[in-house]
Amino acid sequence: MINEIWYNSLIKPPFAPNDAIFAPVWTILYIAIIISFIIYFLKKQQNKNLGYVYFLIQLILNFLWVPSFFYLKNIVLAFVVIVFLDIFTFLTLKKFYSVSKIAGLILLPYFLWVIFATYLNLGYLILNKAL
Repeated sequence: MINEIWYNSLIKPPFAPNDAIFAPVWTILYIAIIISFIIYFLKKQQNKNLGYVYFLIQLILNFLWVPSFFYLKNIVLAFVVIVFLDIFTFLTLKKFYSVSKIAGLILLPYFLWVIFATYLNLGYLILNKAL
């Protein structure tokens, strides 16, 4: 794990899963994200550009969270990133669902996991007095 010593020194929030859970969960979620995007992409419909924008923004925010939290050890910045990730994941899900119910529903577990990750990030922030 990145900065394992620092991370293991943090007070963990209630319901924080074992570290071994994260890799398989994220693998499954990334596969779901790709499948959802492909379904959205292949759906013949006008006015899908906003969905692409939301998708790209949430993907960038997703990738920015890890360096914010682990490399910079900045729990506050990571929390700001993940709150925006929540917003853009929801907007992506909503737009994908409007084009393809299946594409939207496939993103639902990802959205719920990001909400749970937001809870964890907030817990780390509060419990480790990062404010």
